[in-house]
Amino acid sequence: MTTRPTLLGYVRADALSCAEELAAATDSLVAFASAGGYTLGTVYTERDAAESTAFHALLEEVKRSGVHAVVVPTMNHLGTVGTPAATQQHLEFHQAHVWAADSR
Repeated sequence: MTTRPTLLGYVRADALSCAEELAAATDSLVAFASAGGYTLGTVYTERDAAESTAFHALLEEVKRSGVHAVVVPTMNHLGTVGTPAATQQHLEFHQAHVWAADSR
């Protein structure tokens, strides 16, 4: 039996307008992981973009766990700590490849 690699998720709740959109965003991460042959691990949901608590927890898991793949609903969800491109570069600096679920 082959183990599927793990993919972490990150969603900014403040970038969405309601609980249904949050559920749909999370579902898109599940679908992306499944279609790509991954197991979706923890999905970090940012509730307060000003504090970036979920993003920092995601980054810590990337650093310590050996999981080096992250999926977001759209690249705009990476705008927590700076611009989406700068945040993507920060994750990639720590060897985490970043995908957007809407890119498939």
